[in-house]
Amino acid sequence: MSRAFVKESDQDPDSLPERAVSAHANFVTARGLALLEHSIHTLEAERTAARAAADKGALARIGRDLRYFQRRRESARLITPAAEPSAARFGVQVWLELEDGTEKTFRIVGEDEADPAQGLLSYVSPLASSMLGARIGAVVQLGSMQATIARLEV
Repeated sequence: MSRAFVKESDQDPDSLPERAVSAHANFVTARGLALLEHSIHTLEAERTAARAAADKGALARIGRDLRYFQRRRESARLITPAAEPSAARFGVQVWLELEDGTEKTFRIVGEDEADPAQGLLSYVSPLASSMLGARIGAVVQLGSMQATIARLEV
């Protein structure tokens, strides 16, 4: 049977692969830094419970995830945007006016904080990359249509 169809919990605890760490700089917003720290604290509590239950599989998964978040915390570089941004930058909320007159809002954040469904774009994503440095009135490509940067806020 292919290993692709084996549940992680069924694997030998010693064979869990490490979580990949991005080669990009680990820029974080204040919220992103807080999320990393929260993840570490949550995993430490889970580890305590898994040790008490002698759950080797959970300990392996938690250990792997804890190593990942600790590395991300150690490499985190907190970026604080200007109070009144003149261009799209890391940590800035960007309002885009689409060709059909509707608006979409995105905040440019770090990789671990990114959640496109919630309007949080990783700074290395294609859309965020195209917006970085752009000022109000600049046109960017959003999928198959163009959008104009209408407003910038922290």
